[in-house]
Amino acid sequence: MTDNHNYKYIYYTKMAWTIYTLLTIALIVVLVLFVAQDNEERFFYGLMPAGAAYAFRPTDKFFSKIIYKLTGISQPTEKE
Repeated sequence: MTDNHNYKYIYYTKMAWTIYTLLTIALIVVLVLFVAQDNEERFFYGLMPAGAAYAFRPTDKFFSKIIYKLTGISQPTEKE
């Protein structure tokens, strides 16, 4: 694989993590602003989605499948 291929894969992986992070932040904002009714719920909805997003974060294998499916760029093999 060329270096360009590796850089593209790294770029798409960073982009996938950025999208995942922005979706998590958007969910937190919606829950805090529109769903929560008191300060306790605002605090809970502010922390718990971020904790759940971290605990149930996608694996590299999942991201590799999605990146390959959408762009055709496969995960680079490791060289020793």
